[in-house]
Amino acid sequence: MAIIERPVDVPVAPTPTATTNFGYLRRPVETTGWRSWAFTVDHKKIGIMYGVAAMFFFLVGGVEAFLIRLQLASADGTVLSADKYNQMFTMHATTMVFLFVMPMAAAFANYFIPLQVGARDVAFPRLNALSLWVFIFGGVFLNTSWFLGGAADGGWFMYAPNSSVPFSPSNGVDFWALGLQITGIASLVGAINLIVTVLNMRAPGMSMMRMPIFTWMAFVVQMLLLFAIPVITVALFLLMFQRSYGATFFSVEAGADPLLWQHLFWIFGHPEVYILVLPSFGIISEVLPVFSRKPLFGYPFVVFSGAAIGFVGWGVWAHHMFASGLGPVSVAVFSVATMAIAVPTGVKIINWTLTIWGGKLWFTTAMLFSVGLIVQFTIGGLSGVTHAVAPSDTQQTDTYYIVAHFHYVIFGGAVLGLFAGFYYWWPKVFGKMLSETWGKWNFWLMIIGMNMTFGPMHILGLQGQPRRMYTWTDYRAGEGFFNGAFWNMFATIGTAVLTVGILCFLINVWITHRPGSATPVAPEDPWDARSLEWMSTSPPKPHNYDRTPIVHDLDEFFHRKYEDIGEGEEHNYVRRATGAEVIAEEERNADAHIHLPAPSYWPIVLAAALPIMAYGVIYNTLLIVAGAGVAVMAMFGWALEPADADPSDFDPPPTDPATGTELANV
Repeated sequence: MAIIERPVDVPVAPTPTATTNFGYLRRPVETTGWRSWAFTVDHKKIGIMYGVAAMFFFLVGGVEAFLIRLQLASADGTVLSADKYNQMFTMHATTMVFLFVMPMAAAFANYFIPLQVGARDVAFPRLNALSLWVFIFGGVFLNTSWFLGGAADGGWFMYAPNSSVPFSPSNGVDFWALGLQITGIASLVGAINLIVTVLNMRAPGMSMMRMPIFTWMAFVVQMLLLFAIPVITVALFLLMFQRSYGATFFSVEAGADPLLWQHLFWIFGHPEVYILVLPSFGIISEVLPVFSRKPLFGYPFVVFSGAAIGFVGWGVWAHHMFASGLGPVSVAVFSVATMAIAVPTGVKIINWTLTIWGGKLWFTTAMLFSVGLIVQFTIGGLSGVTHAVAPSDTQQTDTYYIVAHFHYVIFGGAVLGLFAGFYYWWPKVFGKMLSETWGKWNFWLMIIGMNMTFGPMHILGLQGQPRRMYTWTDYRAGEGFFNGAFWNMFATIGTAVLTVGILCFLINVWITHRPGSATPVAPEDPWDARSLEWMSTSPPKPHNYDRTPIVHDLDEFFHRKYEDIGEGEEHNYVRRATGAEVIAEEERNADAHIHLPAPSYWPIVLAAALPIMAYGVIYNTLLIVAGAGVAVMAMFGWALEPADADPSDFDPPPTDPATGTELANV
């Protein structure tokens, strides 16, 4: 399939002069209305839509979590039946991992990677749009299972043989396997696109070691996705063929080994943990220096520790399988690897702490979420290291101790980091500041609610409460050996507190952007930021930068604003310009003939073909044929789009009134 990017000239801010030479569209591309969003290939709009869709699924996953905790609040809960409870915890985990954290990280990566490397757009804008719509269609397809016989009920890990037809006869697992294949395509397409963007489209002077840390961590994540997604795709294809076409890949009676599924899943599943948390590590590595008023301590160590996490993460998957009888040699090897991967993570925590140490701290909401991540993720990391001790891991497996550990890592790590990014970059994306008052309520209620919800699970797990049980009758107070009634109710109350904290964020967004809101326009540089994305207007223009930035230093924007008058190893920075003045200077020296790709509706059409084929696998082969036909049509339409805009669409460049000659770019 040919990937053709059709350029469209975009007028920029200054009036044409002798140093500019613009071509203006007579029929400009729509910039308002639903078509401007549905057909866009602008990486910024795609990033925003990724974020909105991910936030919707976050709310869906939150409702599922709240129902789980309501069921477990008392020993003999009747909120959910056993079958519905199985579906609920399966879809809660699936939604949060695949439909919230991953796409929300993709939202930040899509929006900010081109800005942080000084590019006009991503390498393949239409592929970028395709990844968005494939994700949306895949997420919707996955959740239609609720209305078509019931959702998947085998856990987000979907162990064989429980995922086979005799143990799960409904279509829920089929929706799960096919839906994740679709969303996996979105992740893979997006990863390739962003990898090429980082490698090939950096601004002049931006070496790899001058890239902002967020771009570095997002780049490592894209590399992990590039190699991890094919592994889970293979597993999902095997599961699909076993359930839909009678294959026996995981059937013991046919001589197969169900452990094959576990190996395939966890070879993907443990790198997946770092796919989830590394973007947030990158976000707080941007936030902490800005609000500590000093550079990130040990930039190279933070970069290489992130790369080391990505590399070593491939060698620890079997610590999820210590209870499966791997044998002493395998257990010993993976125990050592599990201990080893704690080292680069500890390096990051040390560097973040030393960045804060001695700084002039400004405790904005973004800073609070960043510090909260360090504390909460450290707790989760320490409980995780205990799993490197095989006897301890065997005792803890399938208890609520694992649930506590996982949520401290993912919620305390990934989610808190994403919220730090919301508050830090909101004025850049939308041109308005979120309320700091509501933001602090948001932070403290989330922190309190999180610790109330997941902290007691350490106690419950170590005292024997198993995971994935819809009642805990055998563990009620007075009959077991712990106060299960108190701690389960305590955790459920914590979930309510956490929910109110999330509600504070939604109220904050509504107050900021409601019709008639008096929220003032944010300053161009509200935080006195350091990295390159803040050198564009807020919100950025469609073409990002009026002049392609030339990078001379790490933290280029900071060095445009401040001059170092220190001598030798002593640094003494004095301000020589404000952020707004730097941006205005870039506008005055705008590039001529800025080209952007034109909108296209073919990515939506191609993405829509995938769920049609997936429904065909479950219900009727004719739908597979129909979906394939739509896909082929979309590919041809995409490939045959004109390579260039018609020159007659453009007005001629301006001319000098005195001489009649064309004003050329100098």
